[in-house]
Amino acid sequence: MNRRTLLKAGAAAGGGLFLTLGLPPLIRRGLAQQPPMMNTPLLPGAFIRIAPDNIITIVSRNPEIGEGVKTMLPMLIAEELDADWANVRTEQADLDPAKYGFQGTGGSGATPSNWEPMRRVGAAGRAMLIEAAARRWNVPAGECRTEPSLVIHDRSDRRLSYGALADQAATLPAPELAGIKLKNSGQFRIIGKPTPGVDVPAIVTGSPMYGIDVSLPGMLYAVFEKCPVFGGKVVAANTDEVGKMPGVRQVLNVPGDGDPMGQFQAGIAIIADTWWQASKAREKLQVTWNNGPGAGQSSADFAREAAKLALTPAALTTRRDGDVAAAFGRAAHVVEAAYSYPFLAHATLEPQNCTALVANGRVELWAPTQNPSAGAELVGRTLSVPQSAITVHVTRCGGGFGRRLMTDYMVEAAWIASKAGAPVKLLWNRKDDIQHDFYRPAGYHHLKGAVDDSGHVIAWRQRFVTWGNNGAFAGGADVGDDNSPAGLVANYELDVSFIPQVVPTGPLRAPRSNALAFVSQAFLDELAVAAGRDPLQFRIDLLGPPRLLPGAGGGPPGFPPLPGLDTGRLRGVLELVREFSGWANRAALPAGTGMGVACYFCHRGYFAEVVQASVDKSGNVTVDRVWAAGDVGSQIINPLGAEAQVQGAVLDGLAEALGQAITIKNGSVEQENFDGFTLLRHSDAPPIEIRFLTTPYAPTGLGEPALPPVVPALCNAIYAATGKRIRDLPIDPNALKAG
Repeated sequence: MNRRTLLKAGAAAGGGLFLTLGLPPLIRRGLAQQPPMMNTPLLPGAFIRIAPDNIITIVSRNPEIGEGVKTMLPMLIAEELDADWANVRTEQADLDPAKYGFQGTGGSGATPSNWEPMRRVGAAGRAMLIEAAARRWNVPAGECRTEPSLVIHDRSDRRLSYGALADQAATLPAPELAGIKLKNSGQFRIIGKPTPGVDVPAIVTGSPMYGIDVSLPGMLYAVFEKCPVFGGKVVAANTDEVGKMPGVRQVLNVPGDGDPMGQFQAGIAIIADTWWQASKAREKLQVTWNNGPGAGQSSADFAREAAKLALTPAALTTRRDGDVAAAFGRAAHVVEAAYSYPFLAHATLEPQNCTALVANGRVELWAPTQNPSAGAELVGRTLSVPQSAITVHVTRCGGGFGRRLMTDYMVEAAWIASKAGAPVKLLWNRKDDIQHDFYRPAGYHHLKGAVDDSGHVIAWRQRFVTWGNNGAFAGGADVGDDNSPAGLVANYELDVSFIPQVVPTGPLRAPRSNALAFVSQAFLDELAVAAGRDPLQFRIDLLGPPRLLPGAGGGPPGFPPLPGLDTGRLRGVLELVREFSGWANRAALPAGTGMGVACYFCHRGYFAEVVQASVDKSGNVTVDRVWAAGDVGSQIINPLGAEAQVQGAVLDGLAEALGQAITIKNGSVEQENFDGFTLLRHSDAPPIEIRFLTTPYAPTGLGEPALPPVVPALCNAIYAATGKRIRDLPIDPNALKAG
């Protein structure tokens, strides 16, 4: 696809104008023949409906997982359309890859992939409305202008609403998108203005909009019991006894796909008239399991294996620059440390769920998913149903954080519904959700670094022990050759060793970076202390002069390629946070209180953060305040949404550091609910001050990049307060006790 893709126009049902980004027929047919997987080429699509009553409906193609995309994308179109936002209504698109291309939400990719295409759709619609008015008035289109939802001819003092022009505009040829002139930022009326989320009124009044709210006539309910050990299979179960319980319709032995780490596991499904009846029947279920090879594994075993692997030859070296051994030989100070972090669950407040109807060779799904195409592909493959016979209605998600990029709950619901002869809602409980996740991988790092007489980093060696099979990284467990501080240290080496995967893993908000930033930024702090340097200035000096380092390339399918680190932009946010956090005055803090700093570049965004934390004599940590400085380009599309995303990312990171861990014992997850996997409470949430730099770069997303720096910044603040290093997460108050 290129910018010469034509905008198509037509009459909307009931009158008015319908606009959509049209795909050339050959491309449309080719896309329809491809399975709509994660690697579907990005073919941007959006549409506008303008009704005679002047109500403008704008469709958001990306799933809404709480990050505000259902508000942001329509804002882009409405801005260039010059619409009256008060009369704009939004709709969530169903899955339609032939029309919309890749419809996933994740990787902070919605802004960079939609910033220009969506604006061009709106600008083309505005041009067509102007042309319609000019023809009606018999005046040159160049003499006409727009105000919100109005076309105006100043010389004759005439004006018409968009609703009055919509029918005529629908008959006009559409302009080429590439030739459309876009507004400059000084002309924005909607972009850059704090805008409440379009779903907020419905959310606060409890209107049904989430997957868990779906209700269909004749709908049944299902629960699904899986083996506590990942990959285990059913040997026997008291299905006949359970099947006689009140309300129970069927008890099914689900075969799964045979992949211990896959998205369709074996188990027992119970279908009943109500979820309560299904859940009560589950309490009577007795299953004999074949636990498989995962039984007996534990977190303690993993740590011991990682310690052994760190002393053996690496499986692979991702990068080697300079002569690391020689640099250590001439170092003024050498520091060695071992860091680790645990598996993490996503803990979406809305548990996994999906409603499915399988009938007459067709499948219809109602799913809170970040990745509807992948879900449709998995369902089609499992049930041997063509993609053309699968409909996915995308509901609002009660949290995503990467969990709903996986689509296990969709295929489970579809398989169960295929046996039911009626629509079925599958609903997990909290224990299901925590014990059958695709977890943020645990990791183990052994580091050795050196600084010279002038206090600069001259060598960095790191052994990363992670998860994988046959030399391939497990999901979310990989590391790139551009991993920080690669490219900034002349003598650098990163080696990798693998523990065979026995726990399913996947992306969690700020994938990889949420853990790797903790390791690199906390260890940099250790080197700064060894050098006797200000940790913030130490980072600025490490970045050196402004320049662009090579990037990892690629990036999430459907999104623009990932760029490399711009050292000048990361330096800019460090300087900004130094200024407004009062970093220079940290020596005046009382005993037991300290400030720590960290910075990171990920998912196209640059953030530097300072945390002030206090530690009492019992080792309890209180986060007093957080300052966050970000650079996500030239424009904050919705300041209200941007602030919420940064606050949410910071609070997520603090919760991870302060108390979250998934631990394995005898092959099973030990935690069952939020009493064992704690979320941050309101009373523990600190004030967060946020400032953005405006830089001459295309806008980027905000879901991920504000999270990674807060974890090491907190750990560095604890060191400043106590003199004790945090090298293992979550933070253990017992290790911080006075004495």
